[in-house]
Amino acid sequence: MSARPVVARRVGFYAGTFDPVTTGHLDVIERAARLVDRLVIGVGRNAGKNPLMPVEERILCVEEALPSIRQRSSAEIVVVAFDSLLVEAVRANGATLIFRGLRVLSDFDYEVQMTGVNRRLDGGIETVFLMASERTQFISSRLVKEIASYGGDISEFVTPATQVRLMARLAMRADENR
Repeated sequence: MSARPVVARRVGFYAGTFDPVTTGHLDVIERAARLVDRLVIGVGRNAGKNPLMPVEERILCVEEALPSIRQRSSAEIVVVAFDSLLVEAVRANGATLIFRGLRVLSDFDYEVQMTGVNRRLDGGIETVFLMASERTQFISSRLVKEIASYGGDISEFVTPATQVRLMARLAMRADENR
């Protein structure tokens, strides 16, 4: 009886604040999941960005958006919170790939710097850039929140569940500021 070859699992990590998770994020998640056996979506606590939604709610929004992606993917997809250096979170989750989405040229400048630092911190972790698709390249969480705060229609930029949660958070903030 011959021994079966051991096949290493490819584990990727896609990090973001996801405040809120957008259709652009979901596009990157779906495409990244095609390239790995396990995709960890790391939701950064990132208090420095002053997120509108607490991390638990952002995780819930991501989880609520995943069922159809999970159905179309053979990859295991998990969502975790993290509050550390990215490379530490990547290591802690057994990943060797960092996925980053690029929308515009200014994203590239920032991401190249981040990739260089991450490589210095852990040379065994590779960064994979996925270009935003044409239909999502203009979407950012910041713009979605701004549109929503003025009562604009964000339905094509977020899932229905995320839209409900985001609008509720914006209403709560408005009430607090009165």
